[in-house]
Amino acid sequence: EYDGERNSEGKRHGHGKARLPNGDTYDGEYKHGVRSGQGTYRFKNGAYYTGQYLQNKKHGQGIFFYPDGSKYEGDWVNDQRHGYGEYTYANGDTYTGEWFNHNRHGQGTYVYKDTGSKYVGGWVNGILEGEAELIHLNHRFKGKFLNGNPIGRGKYVFDIGCEQHGEYIQLEQDKGEEEEEPSLLIGPKWKASEITKLTSWTPHGENPPSP
Repeated sequence: EYDGERNSEGKRHGHGKARLPNGDTYDGEYKHGVRSGQGTYRFKNGAYYTGQYLQNKKHGQGIFFYPDGSKYEGDWVNDQRHGYGEYTYANGDTYTGEWFNHNRHGQGTYVYKDTGSKYVGGWVNGILEGEAELIHLNHRFKGKFLNGNPIGRGKYVFDIGCEQHGEYIQLEQDKGEEEEEPSLLIGPKWKASEITKLTSWTPHGENPPSP
């Protein structure tokens, strides 16, 4: 069903309301028969999107409310979360930053609601990767991540005024002589090297602490 403006060719054009055969509804702007411009699309499962459309696709700025209570507010390209936006997850966690093809990708900040911890740094296809800082209540870790885990050299900075330098080493689980299974990777293990006063940190290496 459609109730709204049409152009001389009889196509939906201008503002209108539509009820789709699957029970979804759209209230907004049309151009030459397709959703284009500002509008609100409600899914019968309770989800809805309000924002910009281009050629029937979410494109531009918009907010999507998902059925599980989560929501995304930000840029869309061709029906995908793409550009810059903030996602609030059903458990209260939030991610604010760059998106690419629906995934967290680029630079962004993820806040864990339960602990108040914060990851600030790089993402690749939804996974923690690149230079980053993991900020906890009274200390923080600065270093690099790969495939969601810290890797290589980094340091822990404690609010009491000292730092622990070291590196994360990837361990492989020991296996018996007969086993053919590929070795299982266990989470990386922190190997501390020294404790110093606070230093300024750059991704390219440590600046020596001042005397």
